[in-house]
Amino acid sequence: MRVGIFGRGRLGSAVAGLVAAEGDMELGWSLGKGEPPTSAVDVALDASVGAAVADHLLWARDAGVNIVVGATGWDRSLLAQYSDWPIAVLTAPNFSLAAAFMRRMALYLGRFAAIDPLADLAIIERHHRAKLDAPSGTAKLLAAALSEGCPRYSSSGGDSAAGASARRRLQIASLRVGSEVGYHEMRLEAEHETIVIAHEAKSRDIFAQGAVQALRWIRGKRGLFSFDDFAAEILSPLFLPPEGENTI
Repeated sequence: MRVGIFGRGRLGSAVAGLVAAEGDMELGWSLGKGEPPTSAVDVALDASVGAAVADHLLWARDAGVNIVVGATGWDRSLLAQYSDWPIAVLTAPNFSLAAAFMRRMALYLGRFAAIDPLADLAIIERHHRAKLDAPSGTAKLLAAALSEGCPRYSSSGGDSAAGASARRRLQIASLRVGSEVGYHEMRLEAEHETIVIAHEAKSRDIFAQGAVQALRWIRGKRGLFSFDDFAAEILSPLFLPPEGENTI
């Protein structure tokens, strides 16, 4: 399977190294900003920047190449304009399987918060100083799941406005400091208790490994997918009771 990679940043370079070492994969090209594809590939990874995603999606459509989009900070409404594409597009703000697990936990945490009308929900996320977008794509994904579980919240938050109007806005605190790979924390604050669910990425290797798995998974498919669609095959059974177990 020949793989093309848009972007020579941390993720793109790491995936290029893994692809070159895989026995069933071959690196077709790894491109920097503005460089055009040089040969045919079976699948492609967009690990560039948000501003370049639209052009890369159009290239994938015209070339008939399934593409995995790992860039963040782009307008996802672009996908709705091309819902009839004869290719597969998988979008992933985070390639960590644990992040997909966190999204599921966010839904359940939101449902638990919905029981108590006074419970507050919030997200704290930290990334290295060079990360451009804030909140992160993963933070937005978690916010959407929290608000799905607790409808009194909107996932379109991100500021710290106080007062009654803020109760409808899920607050996201973002820090861009140091060299931290990535940290996401969900908090439920109630009158008598606090629940904290957090994930810290210690190495970027988890993202590169997840991207390679996603490239394998998307080959031969057609349609729009999220990383969660891929992760569901592994994670969904974890949320089912063991056979024969009484859940009451």
